[in-house]
Amino acid sequence: MTIQAINVRNQFRGKVKAIIEGPVVSEVDVETPAGIVTSVITTRSIKDLGLVPGTEVVALVKATEVSIAKL
Repeated sequence: MTIQAINVRNQFRGKVKAIIEGPVVSEVDVETPAGIVTSVITTRSIKDLGLVPGTEVVALVKATEVSIAKL
């Protein structure tokens, strides 16, 4: 499957803004036109992908449930 084959609503193009690295998992903040998207992925994946601040990426969102609460 290619990135183009995934529903466009589930993709956010952007650049890595910050990485908070942990021993096993890390947080990756991606700055997109819609705002900041944060992903938690393995630290090994960050190294394998060569992610550093400024790297252009696509954040792919997979969600089976979205809850809404009235403020």
